Amino acid sequence: MKHRNSHLLIGYWSRLRRGRAVPDQCDIDPRAIKRMLSFVFILDAADTMRPVYRLAGTSLCHHFGTELKGLSFLAHWEEESRRALAGLLQQGLALQKPLCLSSVAATPECGMAEVETTLAPVTFGEVKPTRFLGLVQILGDADTLAGRPIAFERLAGSQFVEENQPLAPPDFPLPPYPVTSFPPASGHPKAPHLRLVVNRNTAAPDAPDQVQNGFTAEGQPADTPMDALTRLLDVYGTGISIGK
Repeated sequence: MKHRNSHLLIGYWSRLRRGRAVPDQCDIDPRAIKRMLSFVFILDAADTMRPVYRLAGTSLCHHFGTELKGLSFLAHWEEESRRALAGLLQQGLALQKPLCLSSVAATPECGMAEVETTLAPVTFGEVKPTRFLGLVQILGDADTLAGRPIAFERLAGSQFVEENQPLAPPDFPLPPYPVTSFPPASGHPKAPHLRLVVNRNTAAPDAPDQVQNGFTAEGQPADTPMDALTRLLDVYGTGISIGK
């Protein structure tokens, strides 16, 4: 799960259980989730091939351009996603575990956005769960939809959620880099956050007299900036090689 509200909803769902496998819909207090309530919905999945919205928040209805209560949850999904979702809903009820869906939503004008849908199973006066407490959150900038309703959605990924699952890292985390302790770079006394940057392709105007035209005073070839950098990396054992 990527969105903070998804984690908050699952945490609330988990507290409602009170030792049970899943909570009952009657246990849900809208005041406890008021900050995300406009994006929350109740899904009746007694028939997982035809799941229906029983309740839906105002912001969620606005994103789809219509009142969702009584409508099919699968109506705006593309065909292959519908089949996958029917199976995922069935598994979620059977395993009695929350489910997180990642999808791409599009408007009729081809505005697109990444969407995260969280589904937590609940009972409705019965022993086994037949419904879901759901939450839809747009990841990133919703302005990409330009205020137009979502007309199409494609499933991109899914996972069953474990309790206390941490927030997801960035989509493309940087590879680990060897850490070496270096003294802090000196900066201007009045602006310590500034550092001097030198263009290595431009000769320094005050170069020492002993280096002239690429040769030392002894007539030996002087180190180029690339030679100096290569030697520095080798000294610190970074394992990084630089092609010449």
